Amino acid sequence: MPEATPDTYRTARGEWLRRERRRRLVLAVLITVVFALAILIGLWVLNHAPAEPGVIFSGTGSPAVTSLPRPHP
Repeated sequence: MPEATPDTYRTARGEWLRRERRRRLVLAVLITVVFALAILIGLWVLNHAPAEPGVIFSGTGSPAVTSLPRPHP
């Protein structure tokens, strides 16, 4: 078994900490990119929505009240 130098542990730990910091940085950047992409796609979809009101927002009253049949006596 080879003899370990006194700073072997320190060197290995430093390399491990650098890899861990890099891993966390990559994860943070990836999360930021995914959030930004989701926000941009959402804004693009909202921007391409039709401007004229649809059937639900026609302004003629509540559809639930006007479409229900009246009860018979």
